[in-house]
Amino acid sequence: MTNRFKAAALSLALSFTFASIHAGAAEPQEFTPAQQSRIGEIAADYLVAHPQVLIEVSKKLQAQQAAIKAQLMAQSVLKGHRLLMQLDGVPVKGPQKSKVIVTEFFDYECIACSMMAPVMEQVMVSNPDVRFAFRDWTIFAGHYPESTQASRRGLAIWKQKGADAYMAYHNGIYGTGHNEGKLTSDDIEKVATAAGAGEEDVANRTAADALIAGNSALAELLGLNGTPGIIVMPAENATADNTTVIPGAVSAQVMQQAIDNAMK
Repeated sequence: MTNRFKAAALSLALSFTFASIHAGAAEPQEFTPAQQSRIGEIAADYLVAHPQVLIEVSKKLQAQQAAIKAQLMAQSVLKGHRLLMQLDGVPVKGPQKSKVIVTEFFDYECIACSMMAPVMEQVMVSNPDVRFAFRDWTIFAGHYPESTQASRRGLAIWKQKGADAYMAYHNGIYGTGHNEGKLTSDDIEKVATAAGAGEEDVANRTAADALIAGNSALAELLGLNGTPGIIVMPAENATADNTTVIPGAVSAQVMQQAIDNAMK
């Protein structure tokens, strides 16, 4: 039995012992070094015989850490609530006076965003009373210029053709299955044409680039660390308890739980 394991076992045993004493309203008891060593040996023997105890403790600790991280992320996002509600130029789908807004920060070169696209489609169909906002965050642009090209084209389609054409384009790009350097200019133009777009208006690039830069600054302000970064929150009276930050691709069930929570 290693000294490290014995020390861990002793710490765990003492924690349980003191917790039991406290629960019984008894006075704390001092243990001699010999008693502490014996307690550690007993606890270590028990844990060796019942390793599932350590597994359960580890799971509970991970769950507690995840809950704490989620609360901290929600609190950070709340500081930018007013900015998140400013949607001028941002592609949106859903009623303007929706009680809940789902915001996704995404990159067209992001494979996790590609995985999330059909999930978002499903969730949008199931929640027609919720407003969805799509914020281009071109974090892959330094490696793949098509990231910016695809975002510019999408923003132009949103401006010219509206929500339905934009969603057809947005999901169409992900539907190519091309990401992380595989997306091409030809892909972008084929999907744009299928969505009903005309030729690209180069004059729109300045406005698109400004919006993309603003999205990037906002994502960093909110403490997001990658795409997709999804925020589900009430349009008004948002709190850490009814706001959910989802850092990555998740299931439709997880998304629905976050929406239901924001509806409370």
